Amino acid sequence: MSRDLNGSAILVSGGSSGLGAAVVTAVAKAGGRPYVLDRREPADGVPWVECDLADTRAAEEATRRLAAQAGGLDGVVTAAGMDVPGRLADVPGETWDRIVAVDLLATAAVVRAALPWLERSHGTVVTVASTLGVKAVSDATAYCAAKFGVVGFTRALAAELAGQVGVTLLVPGGMRTAFFDDREERYKPGPDAVLNDPADTAAAVLFALSQPPGCAVREMVVCAEQESSYP
Repeated sequence: MSRDLNGSAILVSGGSSGLGAAVVTAVAKAGGRPYVLDRREPADGVPWVECDLADTRAAEEATRRLAAQAGGLDGVVTAAGMDVPGRLADVPGETWDRIVAVDLLATAAVVRAALPWLERSHGTVVTVASTLGVKAVSDATAYCAAKFGVVGFTRALAAELAGQVGVTLLVPGGMRTAFFDDREERYKPGPDAVLNDPADTAAAVLFALSQPPGCAVREMVVCAEQESSYP
């Protein structure tokens, strides 16, 4: 039988936009209680803590605050992510570092801080990598480094927490979100690009969160059928 998410407390990093916001909506519709870490306020009424996830110690503290506020955690979804495409020599060092910090180091920081509560509830962690975490492309050294890192981190975490906490690696393809809005035109999806609705990817996240203790969905690739970056 699947786990009933009604009343479950699910922390979502990056829950104010994109996939994170879609996960928050899906959790709420399932009767769960979403909590958000982000720099921007989420949808009305969703409890949250403002946090720049590039500051990993602040991310840990914010996670602990929300877990205490929720009275425990049943799941964590690390949906926060960013990218600034460009050739390695052209991307400022501080920008490159920030991408890796938000996409990889904050993932580990949030999970690390949430572990005491997840172990008590035998909860589930869903990390969000990318199809560019399994297939490298030019002009994305920081993003690929971070997302390849999320893949390795999650696989190691699954081995480490087996029998204690469910761990799922989500590998999503491109989605119709604001993720691409601030890019140079050459780095935006073309007019013929086929992108997923983030709500469909969020439904897969809910499937992972709904697995009963002892049953783990280890890895999921969720993308449009004509996704060009996978395999």
